[in-house]
Amino acid sequence: MSEQQPNRPTPVVDPAALREIADGVWVIPDHRVPLVPNIGIVVGSHSALVVDTGMGRRNGQLVLETARRLAGTRELVLTLTHFHPEHGYGAEPFKGEAEILYNSEQARELADKGEAYLGMFRGMGPSIAEALDGTMLVEADTHYDDTSHEIDLGGRRAILRTWGKAHTRGDQIVFLPDDGILFTGDLAEEKTFPIFPWFPPEDTDIDADNWIAALDDCLILRPDIVVPGHGEIGGPEIVSGVRDYIANLGERVLAARRSGKASDEIIAELGPKIGGEHPDWHFPEWIDFAIRYHASLI
Repeated sequence: MSEQQPNRPTPVVDPAALREIADGVWVIPDHRVPLVPNIGIVVGSHSALVVDTGMGRRNGQLVLETARRLAGTRELVLTLTHFHPEHGYGAEPFKGEAEILYNSEQARELADKGEAYLGMFRGMGPSIAEALDGTMLVEADTHYDDTSHEIDLGGRRAILRTWGKAHTRGDQIVFLPDDGILFTGDLAEEKTFPIFPWFPPEDTDIDADNWIAALDDCLILRPDIVVPGHGEIGGPEIVSGVRDYIANLGERVLAARRSGKASDEIIAELGPKIGGEHPDWHFPEWIDFAIRYHASLI
């Protein structure tokens, strides 16, 4: 998710760029186009799992067609890393074509905020409004209440894991233990300033400490390949880099607040420093949101 920008490219998923990262594990890469996620398709002997859809019915249909081509007659399961529009507002074409599976908190957050986020994103510009034209929010066919849920795809397992409130209230990873592949959603993005959707009073559902704990747990899994929510596919350094950034920023903001500085003053002083320390990271506008979040804690 990113703020409004002039001349923003249309957020279109590109199935022609489909890439097989392991036997039967495919990714439609985001090309670093804003509001396009990395999308996963995992094929087992009797079922295939789709991870995220892109934004809007057109993108969802493209992903569904790609998944069906790879899966053949196998059953399809769709799951989402979290409720944000660019990750899951293309779910409508999957209804009746796949089992749609959310964790319970993710489902509640979509019910609570989905329409408001749809309106907010439509206001980001003509290309976003066009992508979301006719979008219908889709309820899951199946919910799970525990912190983890395992799917048997046939000769391949997929473990879904959630920690509760972090980047959103229902963030979820998908881990393929037999392949060492981790899909992080927006808990970890590659060379991208972490998205802190801190929009008081409408939306303040962020917990940075739990976010860090979730990333620590992801590293305990010892993934060989990390598919971030956005950015290039890599290894566990993606996860540790985001964890260290969030922890370090929080410590620096806390120190500044304890010295008596207000949020705006911290942003003016610390924001440019943070940006300069990560010159090749994308979307520096999220630095200020993260500072305001941390400043609100004291």
